[in-house]
Amino acid sequence: MNHRYLNRCVSLVLGIGIAVLALASPSAAELGGDLNSVATDQARMKATVRSTQTSSYAVHELQAATGTVVREYVSSAGKVFAVAWHGPFLPNLRDLLGQYFTPYSQAVQAAKLHHPGRSPVLIQQSGLVVESGGHMRSFAGKAYVPQLLPEGTSTEEIR
Repeated sequence: MNHRYLNRCVSLVLGIGIAVLALASPSAAELGGDLNSVATDQARMKATVRSTQTSSYAVHELQAATGTVVREYVSSAGKVFAVAWHGPFLPNLRDLLGQYFTPYSQAVQAAKLHHPGRSPVLIQQSGLVVESGGHMRSFAGKAYVPQLLPEGTSTEEIR
């Protein structure tokens, strides 16, 4: 067997392996994820973070240099039950929604079939609620998992 061909194959397999590992690495403080990854979001967004505590959850507010603000709502059990954003740029929803990104994307695609155009997004499923809208330089939205909301927490508190 040709050594040059073998080296190319090994390089290709290693490259694919590294790409798979990079995609499988722990994500940011994603919806349904845990508190430990807020620092990852802070680094990824190059943001400053300010945390506040209520009786049943903590809010970690990340202010990016771009002006976009992301709030991550973490229950006393350490689970991210909601995220919210506002600012001139839409944050990376794949990172913020984590495992919920695929159902969100599918719901958005289905909605576009019935209501083409650019309109606010409202997804209301049993395991996911997403409200998002805006226009260039002014975006806002929120997403939460109803089953993860701490007892006594109103969805109006997520902003």
